[in-house]
Amino acid sequence: MSDKQLKSNMSSVPIWKKMNLTVEEASEYSGIGTSKIKELSNCEDCPFVLWNGAKRLIKRKQFEEYLSSQYSL
Repeated sequence: MSDKQLKSNMSSVPIWKKMNLTVEEASEYSGIGTSKIKELSNCEDCPFVLWNGAKRLIKRKQFEEYLSSQYSL
């Protein structure tokens, strides 16, 4: 499968079914700005961030749980 086909298949997966989200997808999904998500995920003990080299991914389920347990950001 070529890179183009792989990217096409990845973008066709509904956001609510993805295991990990980009910061931009997490922002769109939650309504929280990208800057705030980056700020929250910079902490070493952040439960919902997954680093793939320099790329920051957001673990969707853990992100949802984190937001559910917060009063304010």
